[in-house]
Amino acid sequence: MAFLDRIGLGRKWRGVGYLSDKRHDDVASMRTHPYMKAAILATFFLVLLVFYPGGYFQQTVHRVGEPWRGEDLIAPFTFSILKSDAEIQAEIDEIVANVLPIFYQQPNAMQTSQTGLDSVYAALTPVLEAYLQYRITARTGNRDLMVADSTQYLSILQRSTLTFDERSWSVLRQNYAALGIAERMNQSTGQRFLGVDVRIRTEFLLDELYADGILDVAKPTLSGPAIVVRNPRDRVQRTVAVAQLRDLPDVRDFAQFRFSRVLSDDAAHVAQQLLDMVVVPNITFNAIETKTRITELTDAISPTKGAVPIGELIIRRGDTITAQTLTMLESLAAAREESVTDVDRWRRMTGNLLVLVSIFLTYLLYLYLYRNPIFDSNPMLLLVLLANALILGTAFLLARTDAVSHYMVPIAIAPIILTIIFDSRVGLMTTTTLALAIGFVNGNDYEFVVAAITAGSIAVYSVRDVKNRNQFFFTTPALVFGSFALVTLGFTLLKTDAWRLWADTLLHAAGGSVLIWLTYPLILLFEKLFKVTTDVTLLELNDHNHPLLRDLMNLAPGTFQHSLQVAGLSEAAASAIGANSLLCRVGALYHDVGKTDRPEYFVENQMGGSNEHDKLKPRMSVLVIKNHVSQGVKLAEAHKLPEIVIDFIRTHHGTSVIRFFHVKAKNQTDDDSEVREEDYRYDGPLPHSKETGILLLADGVEAAARAMSEPTYPKLENLVNRMVDERFAEGQLNNCPLTFQDIRIIKETFRNVLVGVYHQRVKYPGNA
Repeated sequence: MAFLDRIGLGRKWRGVGYLSDKRHDDVASMRTHPYMKAAILATFFLVLLVFYPGGYFQQTVHRVGEPWRGEDLIAPFTFSILKSDAEIQAEIDEIVANVLPIFYQQPNAMQTSQTGLDSVYAALTPVLEAYLQYRITARTGNRDLMVADSTQYLSILQRSTLTFDERSWSVLRQNYAALGIAERMNQSTGQRFLGVDVRIRTEFLLDELYADGILDVAKPTLSGPAIVVRNPRDRVQRTVAVAQLRDLPDVRDFAQFRFSRVLSDDAAHVAQQLLDMVVVPNITFNAIETKTRITELTDAISPTKGAVPIGELIIRRGDTITAQTLTMLESLAAAREESVTDVDRWRRMTGNLLVLVSIFLTYLLYLYLYRNPIFDSNPMLLLVLLANALILGTAFLLARTDAVSHYMVPIAIAPIILTIIFDSRVGLMTTTTLALAIGFVNGNDYEFVVAAITAGSIAVYSVRDVKNRNQFFFTTPALVFGSFALVTLGFTLLKTDAWRLWADTLLHAAGGSVLIWLTYPLILLFEKLFKVTTDVTLLELNDHNHPLLRDLMNLAPGTFQHSLQVAGLSEAAASAIGANSLLCRVGALYHDVGKTDRPEYFVENQMGGSNEHDKLKPRMSVLVIKNHVSQGVKLAEAHKLPEIVIDFIRTHHGTSVIRFFHVKAKNQTDDDSEVREEDYRYDGPLPHSKETGILLLADGVEAAARAMSEPTYPKLENLVNRMVDERFAEGQLNNCPLTFQDIRIIKETFRNVLVGVYHQRVKYPGNA
């Protein structure tokens, strides 16, 4: 980076860290290899190149109602006027509505039906003969033969595939049996089997139906009044009115009418069912040829409607762009595009990519100069670029189609994620970068750039201090949509007759605003992938129903109350010096969870004056006391608390001396040199951030204030000053980025909070 230093773009200073939950040694140990960083950056720009809409060349966006800000535009050459998509679609719809559907006549339909009749009667005869035999046997009174013939009849009936209902079977059986028995008894009735009349009438009716035509589709599905019927055998076609044809429901209705006039009710019922079994359509729809015909006609649609001759005035400077003028402008742009050579295309493509790359190089330079811990950390740089790539990739995909406006792009998602993970400045820079890139890709759309920067900035402002999930699902989407609506309304008022365009823009902006709901799951995904902790997770950990806090409240209630007081002190102090107050509060809530292991060894949980340490030597007592730190770390890791919170557990005592037992040990021995101070110190490490440093101070101050009898303002002030100064003098804050100004403010905040908590109260009559 020496080149940047020579041209005045070198770093002036290195920040303490991008997040307060990272130690200096952790940052130094992260993957910062320059080759890996180069690979990440190269991959990002390669993704831009791959997803960039290659066939899309930037043109200035014009809208109906806008004034023409250029010079008078005269046609440089004769060009055709393009039809709009709506006009072409209207012609296509007209073709689809007017093209007659193509059907084919099936000359073998009558033969198929006749074959069906033969099959029905061939299957019917054995059934009726078996029934006749059963009836004849029944007249003889031979019970054994009756059972055998009955079984034979039922077996044949069950094997039959005929679909007559019970009424039809009854009519056919009774008529056939009556005539058969009479014939066997030489008692001629002069009648013939009912089935013969049914077949004759059915054949006559089929001849008539096929002569008129039976469709294989329902007539209501045909939109036109006529169809084209082709006869492949005779190689002729004719146009037939739909009204002259019948579909299958019409066939049934017509047959019922005809049969009822020439047959008895029972015979008509049988004939109707027989017809349903054998009738097949003889005019069938050919979807492929119909679609081919429609395609031929639509392909022949001309994309143009007239031409603009060379030298004709298209629009004057200051004139309002109308729909007709806009069509001419778009037609001129398309005509110019057709005349572009391959060299010109590559030149313009290169220019587009250079502009896009320049936008993101400026963004990366900002990270390098002002957020160098992000730039130096390969995982964090990858996180930032991935968040940008998600939004930019969506915008590039939408740019390839005219169906969805670029206002649908949820541009606020990336700034929100980066604001929550890092800070609002990164979020604002991301907003500006994405707005410029997407506006450029979509025809240098200045209106979109202004609206996107406004809406994205409002989104960043709204999540600077996340309090609950409702901000992701209600508050922030509403603010983003309101910002889009306000800015686009302002531009609409500058135009003439642009309200419909404003409504369309709002519709797409509403869709993009709703997509902000994806922010919450994306934040959780980024947290898991890159092992960062955001305020969203901290808010969840702030819930007292967390298993660790429930155990602390039940097993060590005194420690739990102490943790709540420390959390209040830490949160107030962090807020006063501009540190992460939520992080301080959560870290304070969990800093003593290790005391759930042996709560009775800690004074705040001891009841009735008994002290377990009276049974132990000072050396053993120190081991028990120190163990709550390591035990707390184990519990936190078992419950998968973030590393940022576990750091509070590790560092909340630093390497301070457990003074009470150190003094007690010296009092119990004649030789003070035998009692080493190192044996009575916590194992550390020292606090490494403002937040962990605040907790160390708040923990000691709160414990001392709780032990104070009759606390007063002067006593509390002296206590705070003494405790903080002692920790500072011991070197417990050596690794913290706390300034003298910060320490002074922390003291004042501690004092004010403690005075409010431990102020003297009025003694009411009757109270001791």
